[in-house]
Amino acid sequence: MDSTTQALIGDIVGGLQEKKGHGIVITDLSDITEAIADAFVICSANSPSHVQALAESVAEMARKGCGARPVAVSGMGNAIWVAMDYTDVIVHIFLPEARAFYDLEHLWADAALTEVADLS
Repeated sequence: MDSTTQALIGDIVGGLQEKKGHGIVITDLSDITEAIADAFVICSANSPSHVQALAESVAEMARKGCGARPVAVSGMGNAIWVAMDYTDVIVHIFLPEARAFYDLEHLWADAALTEVADLS
């Protein structure tokens, strides 16, 4: 991953941590040719309103930090799973049941996973 992508991931993680997102995992897909992005950043939320707050925080931090805006955002209406597409990085914010069902962390067995410690 290049330094621009790494900086964006840092801003995304900061936005998630600012609003108490938990279970943050960075999935490095940069060495997988069939992957749709270089990385997924996956996070859990406690409620639909928490999903929305996390998505808004990510958008603000990425815009302020890197000047990045998502090319698409899906799922804000039901707020069970919000996907934010930053082209090289896709952010997935889930309610726990949906995260367990889709299990994106393990979609690519050879992807490197980095778990980010929850902030208390």
